[in-house]
Amino acid sequence: MSGAANPLLGYYAWHARIYDATRWSFLFGRDRLVRLAAEALGMQEESADPNIVEVGCGTGRNLTLLSRTFPKAQITGIDLCPPMLRRAARAVEGNASRVRLTCAAYCRETLPEASVDLMVFSYALSMFNPGFEEALDAARMHLRPGGILAVVDFRSASLGWFRTWMQANHVRMDAHLPPAVAARFALIHEEMRPAYGGLWEYFWCVGRAGKAGAGKPSRRGPRGRASQGQSG
Repeated sequence: MSGAANPLLGYYAWHARIYDATRWSFLFGRDRLVRLAAEALGMQEESADPNIVEVGCGTGRNLTLLSRTFPKAQITGIDLCPPMLRRAARAVEGNASRVRLTCAAYCRETLPEASVDLMVFSYALSMFNPGFEEALDAARMHLRPGGILAVVDFRSASLGWFRTWMQANHVRMDAHLPPAVAARFALIHEEMRPAYGGLWEYFWCVGRAGKAGAGKPSRRGPRGRASQGQSG
């Protein structure tokens, strides 16, 4: 997604001031995503000091959690919005030697090919409109063979007015993301849960770089029970 005249720049230039105070109420599953990613990465050999990238790192909340979870990792946070990154710099100040921040629009040219062990997208892909497919293609290129992709994001909303309101806030919610991830990565874990009594759904997808469909994902429904065909 190009940084030139990007509407998200203006949106987050204002929202950076209130982001951490407000997003806890609807950006669910971020801590669990890091746990799932750690579990998946632990299956890999030589995973003690991984190279980790979060695309759309925002104010650095996840970067702080990633640095605690992976104490020897080299971590890069990428975001398009300078005001968000200024807040992220304060959040990761204690780990400045291991956490690098990059102000850029994520694309194929952002990182070297096959250089990343873990790529994280936390409520970022639903805002790449257009561009989510290109971002996933870039992630597949940047991950090393067997590297891990970890995604948590909005899945869908049943009420048209709510989808329209979220679209006005640059978020697309029509179940388009899980199939796009599954088409590019071999899923290790796939899970969906409802929020606020079903006002919307959110999901986790954890996959391995390589041939899509090479592994059978663990699929779990709203209460964590095994379910079939819930991913859309």
